[in-house]
Amino acid sequence: MKDFSNRVTKLFNIQYPIIQAGMVWCSGWRLASAVSNAGGLGIIGAGSMRPEILQEHIQKCKQATDRPFGVNVPLLYPEMDRIMAIIVEEKVRIVFTSAGNPGLWTAFLKERGITVVHVVSSVKFALKAQQAGVDAVVAEGFEAGGHNGREETTTLVLIPLVRDAISIPLIAAGGIGSGRTMLAAEVLGAEGVQIGSRFAVSVESSAHENFKQRIIQSNEGDTVVTLKQLTPVRLIKNKFYLKVQEAEWRGASKEELDGLLGKRRSKTGIFEGDLDEGELEIGQVSAALKKIETAAEIVKSVWEEYGLLKKSLCP
Repeated sequence: MKDFSNRVTKLFNIQYPIIQAGMVWCSGWRLASAVSNAGGLGIIGAGSMRPEILQEHIQKCKQATDRPFGVNVPLLYPEMDRIMAIIVEEKVRIVFTSAGNPGLWTAFLKERGITVVHVVSSVKFALKAQQAGVDAVVAEGFEAGGHNGREETTTLVLIPLVRDAISIPLIAAGGIGSGRTMLAAEVLGAEGVQIGSRFAVSVESSAHENFKQRIIQSNEGDTVVTLKQLTPVRLIKNKFYLKVQEAEWRGASKEELDGLLGKRRSKTGIFEGDLDEGELEIGQVSAALKKIETAAEIVKSVWEEYGLLKKSLCP
């Protein structure tokens, strides 16, 4: 489809309403710039970066693309003042916030001309984000990888509920990795999609090759949501998960689970490639991912499949 335009493409000044999720240890400047250069919106994931590393990635991304890109900022992370100062200093124009109260930083960012999007897992939080003044929300269903909402609402149910509750642009996430799931999200009420897992296994993803290979070898049922006493997270079952499962079955305390998780589990698995002891965060859609592609190939494949199916179903 040529000359496509909707509220999401206009908001970000992009060609296709395809957003790459800001994923820890996967989405550095190489992936973000590649997605943006392909016509989508690339996102640098600040969650795994110290402030000085984030600044380096922003600077390199600006050198690699002249198209819009954004930064994802988990609001519960430390050094938030420094991170926001860097975003303003580097003139980042788009910020996706998550894992925290959007009321804390939305006004600060918008006063400086920055477009703000907040990631939510429920209608309740979508309404709070809209009230805080964000420009759009990402509604993420329970199929998604990484940290999940406690409501356990699936994308199929969540998107229509959020669409009916808010007036600002809505982006769907969770279980989306193809043109047909993108079209389904549009039918449900979304105006764009955020894709994580499929970009996590892209050539430009900074994830370890071991992790990428484990993803494309995964099957239905290989992921599970665990650590619900702390922050629910969807990951691939491995030896680390079995330790968590055993601890939860015998009634381990939050403190014991927190000690078992430690501070490096996701880096150990995703970035360093330890498939036994690492936290292998990925979505349910991983079962459908069978090859490693470039970010540009992913954007093209998703958009072309979306267009062909939409034309065939809505002639």
